[in-house]
Amino acid sequence: MRKAFLLILSVIVMAATASAQSPSSVVDKVLGAMKASSAISASYVMSSPQGNSRGTLVMSGKKFRLMADDVKCWYNGTTMWSYSTATGEVNITTPTAADLQMTNPYSVAQNFKSAYIVSKGGKGNGTYTLKFTPKKKSNVKHLLVTVSSSTWLINKAEIVQTNGSKATITISNYNRNASVNAATFEFDKNQVPAGTEVVDLR
Repeated sequence: MRKAFLLILSVIVMAATASAQSPSSVVDKVLGAMKASSAISASYVMSSPQGNSRGTLVMSGKKFRLMADDVKCWYNGTTMWSYSTATGEVNITTPTAADLQMTNPYSVAQNFKSAYIVSKGGKGNGTYTLKFTPKKKSNVKHLLVTVSSSTWLINKAEIVQTNGSKATITISNYNRNASVNAATFEFDKNQVPAGTEVVDLR
């Protein structure tokens, strides 16, 4: 479910490019929007069969920071620090390219066009929807991304799995030029409980 969660988060960057473009050209511009932005940030609330979660995502190029209720992750382009309430510890790793395909929204977004068929999901009352359907057999049936037709900011994203379960994320406070510095993407011990064990797996 974590991969599906990151797939949804990675489409946050479409908000600035989703106006009168065709579905395919929207995907073409996702990486361009990411690269043109000094940094991207957003708040979210996610609802799934596993429960609810809320948090924030900040991205700058290949660097990112994810702060959620049950997981916190920092990646400075080389080193990744991951904290989970399930394990109660921080793991330090140097992720491979394959690892980043599963954890970094930037890497996930790079694969959207090759991995998904993009189509118009319809236009409703003040909204426009894009539908992403996997080209290969997957646990994911499709992704639906709903944006405002007046602001072209994403209101909601939904992932539907082949077993019928759904996860919905509502996005707010989207900022394509967020203020960040190098420390944003470095582990901050103040963001985890005092005394948390740090395990270096490099």
